[in-house]
Order: sequence, then structure tokens, then C-alpha cells
Amino acid sequence: METVPHAVDPNRAAQHGSVVMRLLDELFPLVEGFYVDLHKNPELSHSEQRTASGVAEWLTQTGYEVHTGVGGTGVVGVLRNGPGPTVMLRADMDALPVAERTGLPYASTARAVDPDGVEVPVMHACGHDAHTACLVGAADLLSETRDEWAGTVMVVAQPGEETIDGARAMLDDGLFERFGRPDVILAQHLGPQPAGLISHRAGVIMGAARSYRVRVHGEGGHASAPHTTVDPVLIAANIVTRLQGVVAREVSPGETAVITVGRIQAGTKANVIPDEAYLEINTRALNEGVIAQLEAAIGRIVRAEAAASGATREPEVEPFQAVGVTRNDAASTESVSAAHLAYFGEDYVIHLPDPSPGSEDFGTFGLPDDPQPIPYVLWFVGATPHDVWEAAPGDSPYEKMSNVPSPHSPYFAPAREPTLRAGLAAITVAALSYLGREDRTPVAPLETPVPEERPVPGPPPADAGTPFPAPPPVGAPVGGAFPGPPPEPVPEPEPSAPSAHTAANDAYDSAYLASSWDDPDHEDPAHVTHDADIRSVIRSQDEEWRSEKAEESTLSADMAAFLDDDRPQGPPTGPAYSGPPPQGDAHDAPPPPQGPDDGGSQHRL
Repeated sequence: METVPHAVDPNRAAQHGSVVMRLLDELFPLVEGFYVDLHKNPELSHSEQRTASGVAEWLTQTGYEVHTGVGGTGVVGVLRNGPGPTVMLRADMDALPVAERTGLPYASTARAVDPDGVEVPVMHACGHDAHTACLVGAADLLSETRDEWAGTVMVVAQPGEETIDGARAMLDDGLFERFGRPDVILAQHLGPQPAGLISHRAGVIMGAARSYRVRVHGEGGHASAPHTTVDPVLIAANIVTRLQGVVAREVSPGETAVITVGRIQAGTKANVIPDEAYLEINTRALNEGVIAQLEAAIGRIVRAEAAASGATREPEVEPFQAVGVTRNDAASTESVSAAHLAYFGEDYVIHLPDPSPGSEDFGTFGLPDDPQPIPYVLWFVGATPHDVWEAAPGDSPYEKMSNVPSPHSPYFAPAREPTLRAGLAAITVAALSYLGREDRTPVAPLETPVPEERPVPGPPPADAGTPFPAPPPVGAPVGGAFPGPPPEPVPEPEPSAPSAHTAANDAYDSAYLASSWDDPDHEDPAHVTHDADIRSVIRSQDEEWRSEKAEESTLSADMAAFLDDDRPQGPPTGPAYSGPPPQGDAHDAPPPPQGPDDGGSQHRL
């Protein structure tokens, strides 16, 4: 594997980030507004035209060479800034067929026609709106501060992640041949961890997945004469039951494996035995050997159950979705996590001991079958509101994570400000760890004001309300502006061994996850490099740097164009496990209208 040009230095991100990240607070209202707009206007996989248009407009305004329609609705932005590595930043844009039940004032009420011609509700239930908003925000920060880094930034807004074919579509459309092969690829994903927590894992971080369509054939007839039929419903029921024994009795206890029958359809009336039944089956594992074992078992059981019931026609088993494991490059993961540690502080960057059985097609960009695959790093950004986390049942972090709304839940409502601030800072700092300048001289503070306020790209909704009130202070990390000297150098970790902080600070023993949040006012400044409120940092230490014009630009921008004022403001808080958000004086937003169905949420892909 080729090494990335320019040795990665975690303190480079801190040193040059002292200038770059000072702009984060100025830009944040625009990023937040764009996120709210995307959340209100979600689009299904491969139908992300409006979202792609907003991304393209933002990148164009900030100086990128922009290409649209890549692999369908994909967008690519390229910013060349002298010699150096090419760093690709990726986000996914698509939403899910889920009816939103968060009670948020900007909750989606969108509906769309799915590929089967059925009208379904649409919701950003997997955080792709946050991924996209942080992507364009990071692209903007890097464009505004080109004097602080060198290299090429390649921004990729991907369609069709939920159908796990969008990355392959972009590659097949000549992504790397047309725009250059990156030296490293970086991405992030929202998770159920507490809002603002950054979680890393070297090696396998997400599992492989396969999906299958199964059609079993019987012989229909009247329900009063079942002996004259071959009942496909009974065959399907036996298949569902029998499949549950594969993981329990065929897969080694040391392996992770999941078989889920997510869809089953048969018949039209209670007193009619149908001719056929249809199933869709999804499998998950952390290595390809187990995935192959599960596939063989599915074929064997489907055929055997059909034969056992006397079916005269062979059942059909068709694979229709497949993706491999997401395997983070170990050395690159150590480098990026070290940069995050230097920026956020050790309380807010943890190591994940176990991979997630969820799946992503992000790893496809790394060309895993190529003789020289491209190193990539994907990390998680926690999104659970702090009070929801605290109220969730469980004595351990993993018990709590199983009792809070997670991606693909109709109640998935990320804590907006801490999640977006952490995500915007995390992907920018990760990019800067590769893109730093060759000289290591101290960086002088900016002497020019922030550019005038720009309108948020993308078509705004027709409705407009009152300015959204500033959210209350929270205890989530937002990163440090580093107005003073950079922190002491952090030794480059050995790629073959986990770093000291990785070994000691994981999700099993993190006090941050397991207990109440620290009070930011009582934190020991010697142990953290962040401040709980970046605005107070900028106001107290950069008054001379910020002109009156800059102070009145994006800081005074509100989200009136993105929000309705006919519903209570602020996301729901408190426990929201498998049921609706709690009702009460503190959160009296009425639940959204109950649709005829929950949209048939796809499984995490």
C-alpha cells in the first residue's frame, strides 16, 4: 500500500487549525440552517436532485470546481491548492421511507413514490442530512483558509447509500479517472452515542451485508379444503422459523452473524390459499466467510422446506444487495484519532472495542480488491441528546445505547447544535491533519474580517417563521479555537500497536458514557483542549480580530427561512426508546400526524 505524501502530524491540525477553526463559529449558523432545510426536505435514494443542487451551489459559491450527475445524482467538488496529498471527504445524501415521529419543529412531512411505485413517507432517519451539512461546511472552511494548508480537497456527495450501490455507481462513472485518485478518504456517520462524542476503531468498524429475494410456489385453493392445496404461506412460515436456527446452531459462537426476514407477503383474502409467497432476507457478518456460510444455509433451507411441503415448482432465491465490511486502515485511523484527540481532548474521543454489525458502502471507495487499495477512515459522531442519554435505562454504555433512538428509528432526533459542531470540526480537523503546510512556523492570527453573509445555498421552503431561538448551553464538546500556542507535540503512534489513549479510553470504561456529564464550568483546563462554548472563546480572545461587519454577518443569521413558528421550538428530550417522545410541560410539541404506515424502513445498509 502506498503511503500518503506528507507525514501526518496531529499537531499540524491544531497549529493551522488555530486559524481555520476560528471561522467555525461564524459559519455554523449557515451549516445549521442547511441541515434543517435538508431535514425538512428529504429525498429517497437516487432521487436526491434537490439535495445535490444545494450541495453544488454551496461548493460553487466557495470556489470549488464542481461536477454534478456523477453516478446518478452524485456531486464532486475539487479544490486544488498547490502540491500535497489529495484528501477525499465523503458524505451520503439519501433518506429513508420512514414516517418521522420526532415532534421536531422541522420534522419531515415529505412523501415520495418509491421504486415499486408506492407512495411512502420520507425521513432523514440515518443522519445523512447532518453528514452532508458538515461536508459542505468543512469544504467552505478549507476554501476560506487556503493560506493555511496545501494539497487538493476532493468533496464527494454520494447518492444511494441506503441501497448500497451509490459508491459503486460513482466509481463506475469514472470518479477517480475523471477527478484524480485520492491518497486518503475520510468520512463520518452519526451514531447513538452521546452527542458530540467521537468514536474510532481501526480495522473492521462495520460489517458486511447481503440481501435476498425469495419466492416460494404452492398450489392455491379454498381455505376450507387445504388438503387440495400446497400452502406457500406455511412454507414461508417454516422458512422464517428454520432460518433462526442457522446462527444458533451452524455459526461458531465466536463469530457475529445476523439473519433477518424483513419482508413477507402472501395472499389477498383470509379464505383464499394463495399460489405463492414472497420474502426478503437480510444477513450480516463481520467477515466474508460467515456471509458465504449464511448464503449457503438460506438456499438449502428454502429448497428443503419447499420440497418437504410437496411444492411441485422450485423456489427462487435471488441476491439483490451486497456490500463488504468497512475496514479502516489502521495507520490512518491512528493518525486521525490522534488529531481528534489533540483538538477535542481525551474526554471526547474514544476507542470502540467492537465493530457495528451495521453496514456501509463507504468502503467501496477504498478499492478493496485493487492491488493498491486506498486507505480510508470512517468514525462515528454521537448524536443522542444528553438528557435522553441520561434518562435511558441501563447501567453500562451498551445498555443505554440499546435504549435510545438509533439510526432508522422514526424517533431518531439528533441533538442539533452539539452534533453538528462536533461533526463539522471532526471532518475539518481530520482533513487538516493531512493538508498542513510544509513550513512549521507559528501561524499568525487572521487580520482580515470574515466575508459578508451569504445566503444558504439550495431552494428554501416556502414557509417562514420567527427566528429560531439560540439553543441553551450544553455540555457537549465543540472543539477548541486554539487562540494560543499549539499543544505540545504528540509522538507519532506506531501503526502496529494501539495508541495509549485508544487502549485506555474505550466505550467499556468511559466515564463520559457511563455517568452524568461533567459540568463545563468545573473542568480542569489542563486536561482538555476544548471549551464548552466556542462563542465565548471567540468573544473573549478574538475581539480585535473580529470586525463589526463580521460580527453582524453570519452570527446574526437566523433560521427563519427554514422553520415554522406554529409548533413549539426545540427537539424532544427525555426517554424516547421504542415508543414516542414523552409528553409534558417541558416538551409539549404534539406528535406528528400518524400515517397509514411507518414507511417500511429499510434495514441499516
